[in-house]
Amino acid sequence: MHLNLLRILAIILTVLTFVTTVFAEIASPIGYWKTIDDVTGRPKSIIQVWKTPDQVLMAKVIKVFPKQGQKKICTACKGNKHNRPIVGMVIMSGLQSHDNQWKNGEILDPENGKIYNCSARLTENGKKLKVHGYIGFPLFGRSQTWERVDLMSG
Repeated sequence: MHLNLLRILAIILTVLTFVTTVFAEIASPIGYWKTIDDVTGRPKSIIQVWKTPDQVLMAKVIKVFPKQGQKKICTACKGNKHNRPIVGMVIMSGLQSHDNQWKNGEILDPENGKIYNCSARLTENGKKLKVHGYIGFPLFGRSQTWERVDLMSG
């Protein structure tokens, strides 16, 4: 009887570990996200978000859906990003985890070359990422909602 109880406990622990791991992956901003144009409602880009070894979030553009006449290089960017391709460009960096949010980062808008302070948080059970860019105080800024995409499903 004691052996059966140990087996049951082992099974329960295994299931709990699996469920916790799955939930942690779902509740993580790591992955691929589609950005949407605020005006047209059309997709603008696909962004890859990853975590560095020191637990900081970074993001880069892996695909763009350019509007007609839109340049594929960042002509408005300053420094080493000036006239570089937007695809492959790191646009978000330095985000650190704070109470179910990511804060204290920076985000680049390739359309105007400006860099903003940035925070992000998951919504809708990890299906959306609300990214907020601002100068100075978070109250004075703009938010975008990115949609999670699964690049493996086609």
